[in-house]
Amino acid sequence: MSHEKPYSEACERNREPLLEVLREVFAGCKSVLEIGSGTGQHAVYFGAHFPLLTWQTGDVPANHPGILAWLEEARLPNVLPPLALDVNADDWPQRRYDAVFSANTLHIVAWPEVERMFAGIARALPPGGVLAIYGPFNYGGRYTSDSNASFDASLRRRDAASGIRGFENIDALAQSHGFRLARDFAMPANNRTLVWRRLSENAG
Repeated sequence: MSHEKPYSEACERNREPLLEVLREVFAGCKSVLEIGSGTGQHAVYFGAHFPLLTWQTGDVPANHPGILAWLEEARLPNVLPPLALDVNADDWPQRRYDAVFSANTLHIVAWPEVERMFAGIARALPPGGVLAIYGPFNYGGRYTSDSNASFDASLRRRDAASGIRGFENIDALAQSHGFRLARDFAMPANNRTLVWRRLSENAG
């Protein structure tokens, strides 16, 4: 039974700038785990441009039908059906990946979930692994634009535990799991792509 494909305008807008960044940071990678595949649009777009890269989709089961609808249409052998991936669950994939990608996730979950997500990422990436996270971030406790301030207010009205995260807090969390920041890319619409490399198995 086929499902109607969900659609995200934001995915369409940011996919090309993201592709340019990922071409650079995922060079040499053979497998990537996507956390929060959402509609599935990113997976099929990037999968088509990285035919030698195995792209493992992942999200909460409620989003699987939409992701599968995009995968069914695209029929890309290197893009795999979604794993049931809940940051609050302990049953993360047992296997390891060369890279992890996540877009627009950190600001929609509570901080304890962000912490659990990084703990899971640390289990999924070996030393040398690459982590790329896209979304809005604050720097020095300040919004980078009026539009981000408005967006943050709307997030907090919907869920007081959500909101745009501070770069410094996220980087400190990543460092505690053995990651070191490699790049901080400015992206359109006042977003960033933060890229870390895993240096060690243990907290630094």
